[in-house]
Formats: sequence, structure tokens, C-alpha cells
Amino acid sequence: MFIIIFTLGSIIYFLFINKITTYTTTQAIDGTWKMIYAEIKENDSIKIKDLTHTSFIKILNKTHFSFLNQNDFDSKQFYSGAGIYSLNGNKYTETITHTPMENIRGVKYTFLLKFKGDTLIQSGIEEIKGVKRKILEKYVRLDNSMSLKK
Repeated sequence: MFIIIFTLGSIIYFLFINKITTYTTTQAIDGTWKMIYAEIKENDSIKIKDLTHTSFIKILNKTHFSFLNQNDFDSKQFYSGAGIYSLNGNKYTETITHTPMENIRGVKYTFLLKFKGDTLIQSGIEEIKGVKRKILEKYVRLDNSMSLKK
């Protein structure tokens, strides 16, 4: 009886609990991610980012991140940034150290991360120029066979 209970417990651990803990490590977020949804709540309004003709890519390794936003038709709307991050459980804190956008250079943002299937969900508060807004962003992991384009 003990062997059956131990075996079932081990199976449950490796199938379910072990997977949950791996999502809280930096290995789970390492890679290239494409934004598929973004919403910004500011005061009493909600704005959904139109990604129809825009590619927003986030790249993470064990210690650093970068992001690129490219409009398909207007290179003047390109922007990017990079910096360092830390991950403590599901609490992700990034500090933007490199960007031409002076209003966010040196700024530290803390977000909560959650994984749902192949989707990385990032949510939290951004404060830019004294304006606080709540963001919700969803990304899918890109592998070598996937294009950065649509």
C-alpha cells in the first residue's frame, strides 16, 4: 500500500508540481518572445495596442532583456531598449539602461509574470512622467522556425 501511495505521489509531483516550480526560474523566460496582446489602463480608459502592422519583440537571457518595436510601414515609429532584470518567484523587475527614450532610461519597473501554456503574461504598474498606468501584456515564445513577422 505504501509503495502505491509513494508512486502516485511521485507521479503527481513530476507531472504537476515540478512544472509549476520550473516556471519561476529564469530558464522559463529565456528566449525570444513576440507580443500578441497589450492593454493599458489609465484613469478610467482602456487602450488596446494595435499590433496589426507592428512587431513588438522581447528577448531575455539569464540576466538581461531587450525589446524592439517595429512598425511594418513607418521606420520612424521604431523604438527599442535594453537593460538588466531580476526574477524572484513570479516578481520580475527590469531596469532600462539603454534606450534613446530619455523619459524611461534608468527607470525600474516591477511586474508579475504568469505562464499559461506557451504564453507569457506580464502585468503591473508603469509610471512614466508621473502618470501611473496598469499594463497587461501577453507574449508567445518564438522558436527557430518562427518568423519575427506576422
